[in-house]
Amino acid sequence: MAEEESLELEESVEPKSKKKLIIFAAIGVLLVILLGLGAWLLFSGDESSAENMAEGEQTEQSEPANNREAFYVGMPRPFLFNLPGQNRSRLVEIKVQLMVRGSDDDVLIKKHIPLIEDALLTTFSSADVQKLSSLAGKDELRQLALLNVQNTLQPVTGRKVVEKVLFTGFVMQ
Repeated sequence: MAEEESLELEESVEPKSKKKLIIFAAIGVLLVILLGLGAWLLFSGDESSAENMAEGEQTEQSEPANNREAFYVGMPRPFLFNLPGQNRSRLVEIKVQLMVRGSDDDVLIKKHIPLIEDALLTTFSSADVQKLSSLAGKDELRQLALLNVQNTLQPVTGRKVVEKVLFTGFVMQ
């Protein structure tokens, strides 16, 4: 009788293991199908985006010259200066990059970095601590810096080379 019970237990274990095997096989097949579908969608999407990029490049070439590629020229050093405040003086550090259009303007700006640094330092050191404490004051300083750089470079280059002045770092202590 004990032998019959052990046989029944062994027989009942086999069907369960076959069910588990079938379930795992079905999950495996489903995963393979999903991975294949995902790969197909991924690679078929690249072709259409590559075609769209090529069309975009063609229309970009037909646009006016002032829509050329943007170049960002970083100033070699951050601007570090003191500003007098009501209670105490503040130490300010500003990291700046200039946005220009086209590789020829990029080279031109790099050639005149000392002149640009002078214009920016003069602009920054004349700022007010109270204005620099607000976002609107920082935006106003950025616009003033852009105007001063453009006015400084105008006699030298004959045109406005710098399109934007960007603050990539701003610390006031």
